Parts: sequence; structure tokens; C-alpha cells
Amino acid sequence: MYDLIVIGSGPGGYVAAIRGAQLGMKTAIIEKYPTLGGTCLNVGCIPSKALLDSSEHFHNAKHTFKTHGINLSNLKVDLKQMIARKEDVVKQNVDGIQYLMKKNKIDVLQGVGSFVDANTIKVTKDDGSEEKIEGKNIIIATGSKPASLPFIKIDKERVITSTEALKMKEIPKHLIIIGGGVIGMELGSVYGRMGAKVSVVEYMDSLIPSMDKTMGKELQKSLKKLGFDFYLKHKVTAVENKGKEVTVTAENSKGENVELKGDYVLVSIGRRPYTDGLNAEAAGVKVNERGQVEVNDHLQTSVSHIYAIGDVVKGAMLAHKAEEEGVFVAETIAGQKPHINYLLIPGVVYTWPEVASVGYTEEQLKEHGKKYKAGKFPFMASGRARASMDTDGLVKVLADAETDEILGVHMIGPRTADMIAEAVVAMEYRASAEDIARMSHAHPTYTEAFKEACLAATENRALHI
Repeated sequence: MYDLIVIGSGPGGYVAAIRGAQLGMKTAIIEKYPTLGGTCLNVGCIPSKALLDSSEHFHNAKHTFKTHGINLSNLKVDLKQMIARKEDVVKQNVDGIQYLMKKNKIDVLQGVGSFVDANTIKVTKDDGSEEKIEGKNIIIATGSKPASLPFIKIDKERVITSTEALKMKEIPKHLIIIGGGVIGMELGSVYGRMGAKVSVVEYMDSLIPSMDKTMGKELQKSLKKLGFDFYLKHKVTAVENKGKEVTVTAENSKGENVELKGDYVLVSIGRRPYTDGLNAEAAGVKVNERGQVEVNDHLQTSVSHIYAIGDVVKGAMLAHKAEEEGVFVAETIAGQKPHINYLLIPGVVYTWPEVASVGYTEEQLKEHGKKYKAGKFPFMASGRARASMDTDGLVKVLADAETDEILGVHMIGPRTADMIAEAVVAMEYRASAEDIARMSHAHPTYTEAFKEACLAATENRALHI
């Protein structure tokens, strides 16, 4: 009998297991794949960042090194080595999780976990053998899989998902991306930097549509410099694989058809919760029509000792959101009173420039009828950004019109993925724009742009523009 059983070893699952073990629980974790870490470590966050970094190095060597006074010749991409390095990065991270399981004395069971009843989990191994374990508390952390459209046949060769895009054997000549969200723009950047023509078909009127619209517009400007073509407000109606060529047909807002021909199509329209094989109904756990496990504010399912976290429940499908929920549930089980402010979980797009956001968007504030003031500061006016030739983008701060409390921060520019943490800290402590404007920021740094945007939000006092 375990105190805690976790089904799924992604960021939510393995963090929940570690926190449970730290709190003195006898803990087991079940993973269907041979390696731990889930989508994030194996075919998501980590490998995509490895390829993004490698491709950015190549892009800079080709386009900016000469300006820096570095002359190179016969520059070429060794894609096989690039993929091999990515695999090594993944292995290091996966091995690290395995070590953490041993360090925290967590039992790791490899196989598919499924409910027999509300306290019993059957683990079916690859060879067909089965093992049953029992738990006082169970956490469902089974994550998500790439979503598709009913009429699209993903063959994993020419019509691919993000998983296949991370292990390409050649640089596409023309990569057509269905979906202008985070995953598509990141992977499009990888191959666009290495010479692929990239076309993006997006149903909405903006890239990264879940973020502040200013961010989508600015990102589109930057990606156009890489040669991206955009078909916004286009609905995909057909995808046809003709061997070495794939045709995508899309309908624009006027009802006209556009036909695109490429050698690869990346389907990146989001992800869906994954509960296949879980047999949740045997435990009395409710799953809604969207495939999400239903939970209350304490992340409890319809069965009080069974919890669910991460991509399999409502909310943003983010690794760090899952981690917060994993800790939250482990501490709740231990009798503590943890708290998560979902508004202050940041979102990041790891293109270059990077996009990062926390709090309310301008569109949301308008929709809620909230009176606000906005301050912007472009990286073009940043001394640090000029020094590194990273002048695309801006920082936008939204503050309450009366109290000056920061309500939202939206950044597109160099290293904003790291910079957004300052905004999260500020908002967690309910700082005003004036508070940040009064704090000394080292010069020259990218973070000065955040201070300047706060100055701009307080009576238009930005100093360097």
C-alpha cells in the first residue's frame, strides 16, 4: 500500500512524486514509456529549445557574425549532428529525473497504468505482464498528445506533428505549418533559420492568439524577416499527401480557396488531454466531453482521494503550470494549505525574439471594462539591445488607472523568457508601475526596458525615448 501513486512522469507527475516523498509519503510513479520526463523532456520543451539554440547559432553565424567582425566561409548545417546533440541534451535531463527518483526513494514502475478500482492500479508492461499496486492517494498526470483535424491523416513522414519535427532527416524546402501558435512558431523558426521556406496557415486573425495582440503583430514582423509567409484568417479544408509533395487547401474570410504546395506539413493546432487506457470510469472518475479529467479547486476529481494535474485538466498546457499543481496536490494531501494564482503563471514563446507574458492582456481588460493605462518601451532604444544587435520588439506594461497596480506585462525581445520572472515577482507582491520605476536596474541590461515601460505607464516618464 502506497501513500501516493502518480500516473505519468512528466513535469507535473515527477514533481508531485518528489514533493510527496519529501513530505514523508511512500511514493510510486508509473510511466508507460522507457524514459521518464513525459512530453516536456522527451519530445517537447527540452529538445525544441536545444534545436532552437542550435539553429539560432547558425543563423547568427550566417547573418550577423560579419558585422561583429567574425568572418566565416563554407558555412553549412550538419543536421545529423544537430539532432544528435539534441538527443544528448534530452538524455542528460532524463537521466537527471531518474537520479531524483532514486534520491527520493520513489518506486518507478514502467508500463501503462490503469484503474482497477478507486485504490488499485494495474501496471501493464510492454511484454504483456501485469502488476497491481494500491494507493491511499492517486494523482493522474497523464498529460496530452498533439491534436489534429478529422480530415487530416498524420502519416508521420510528410504530414507530421511536433514529435516528428524534432527528428527530421533533412531541412524542408517548403514547410507548411497549420496553426500559428507557440509550437508552430518555435519549430518553424528552427527550420526557417536553416533555409526552409515557411508558410503559416492560421484560423484566427493573429499569431499566438492566446497572448496580447501586440505580441502577435510584433512576432509576425520579426518572422517575416526570416522569410515566413502568413495566411491569417484562413480555414484549412484539405490536406493531401502526394508522395514527395503535400497540398494544403485553405479558405480565406471571403470564401476564396488558397492552395499551398510543400514537401512537409506540420500540424500544430494545439494538444488534447491524454487519458487513453486509463480506465478512469472503473474508479468513478469523471472525464468531460473535451477529454479533460474534471476537478474542483483543490484539483480533486469526483473521487476525493484521486487528483488530476497538468495538461489533463483545464487551464494552460504549460510544464511549469503542471509543476505548480504537482506541488499543490502533494502539499494538500499532507494537510498543508498551498495556493496557486493561475493569472500569474507566465507564458513564453521561445522564438527569437522571445515572447513572454503574464497577467491580463489589453484585450481582456477592455472586455472586462477595467480602466487601465499602458506604457511601452521598444528595444530599439535599449543600449544593451543595440550592443547585441537584438533591437526587435518591446515591453508593454498595463497598470490600473487609479491604483497603478500592475495588471499585465507583455514582452517581445531578447531574453524575455528570463525577464518575465521580474514581472511575476512584482505582480505576486502587487507592485505598482511606480514601484518598478523607482528600482535601480543595472545598466546596460535588457531588464531596463521593463523599468522604462513602467516609467512610460506612470505619466509617460520614460527617460530613453
